[in-house]
Amino acid sequence: MNRRYCAPMMSRHDLFAFFDAHGVDHATLDHPAVFRVGEGEEIKAALSGAHTKNLFLKDSREQLWLISAEQDTRIDLKRLPAVIGSGRLSFGSAALLQQALGVTPGSVTAFALVNDKARAVRFVLDARLHEADQVNFHPLVNTATTTISYAGLRAFLRAVGVDPLIVDFNGPAARLGA
Repeated sequence: MNRRYCAPMMSRHDLFAFFDAHGVDHATLDHPAVFRVGEGEEIKAALSGAHTKNLFLKDSREQLWLISAEQDTRIDLKRLPAVIGSGRLSFGSAALLQQALGVTPGSVTAFALVNDKARAVRFVLDARLHEADQVNFHPLVNTATTTISYAGLRAFLRAVGVDPLIVDFNGPAARLGA
């Protein structure tokens, strides 16, 4: 186990308390476990806002990456390194995901950045989410979906000390801030 990533991890309940402490309004819908983007269409239909897909990646330089994109965004992993300035990318293992972000496969979420105390994970946000009024992410588990406003997402990212790289996956990368 790599001690660089080890830290006490927040639970779903802790995450909601964190939101409340930082003035982030949130609404959560509990549902059966959802593991992939194509699952749970009836759940998504019940929620307003942009639905997300999230990728936990590791590059050839050992840098960890979390990509949060609108669910229909096409992400070309071969082209992505040139866009974000990374080495060659591959998916991070389940063990590394647990160590770095405190979640399991199927539960990858931007909200897991709350568990990255070492700031070892670089965060890339899809420009389509950056433009959304509301966004939906799993609250550290894949048996619920939490909706927050984009302003709430910006407040969350500021509170955890993360400045996202905002990328138009159909064009060049641009750092727009949180």
